Amino acid sequence: MTRGLFITGTDTGAGKTVVACAIARALVARGLDVGVLKPAETGVGAEGPLDAQALRKAAGADDPLEVVCPQQFALPAAPTVAAAAQDREVDLGAMDAAFHALEESHEILLVEGAGGLLVPVTAKLCMADLAARWELPVVVAARAALGTINHTLLTLEALERRGLALAGVVVSHSGGPLSGADAANLEALRAALGARLVGEIPPLAPGSQPAAAAVDLDALLHHLPAE
Repeated sequence: MTRGLFITGTDTGAGKTVVACAIARALVARGLDVGVLKPAETGVGAEGPLDAQALRKAAGADDPLEVVCPQQFALPAAPTVAAAAQDREVDLGAMDAAFHALEESHEILLVEGAGGLLVPVTAKLCMADLAARWELPVVVAARAALGTINHTLLTLEALERRGLALAGVVVSHSGGPLSGADAANLEALRAALGARLVGEIPPLAPGSQPAAAAVDLDALLHHLPAE
């Protein structure tokens, strides 16, 4: 079983990349060799796959970008939709090859999905299927704003139905400061999650990084197989 984590979101814009980068930096600070994989990134422009680049920088990895992000598409949509817009199909084999290359060359591998858990990767597979395929426990990045209770609990229910292991939920304040209503709503989610809440990343100024204590790394590592 791979020593790694699959980072998904409750929905698009939930802060997956911020959460994945925070975990990567915490692992590196712990002295671990971290690999990162963004199997498919959409909305890729002239600057290349920005999420994959951020992940690679956070991990301090030098793996080729085409391995870190083997499938890249221009349209900012689900991978299957973005691929079809370019008369292409998502290449599952390329993603598998990148996964196995990275897991063999690093102590721990972080995989960041696209969108939420049920976003289609191919005609037959969704992001949850990738986590199952690669036998990875799942970290859920949850938005702090209104709507997060429903989105988060639905995601956790889907994980349970599919028999996927939950490593924990990390709340990301990617949308900036909260209103009073949003803050009260988030407090209710914290109570509902209990020990499943393993981190919270506050609003960040441009260019700043969350403190190492923002994520309970030991709680996440507890879900990984022994070396």
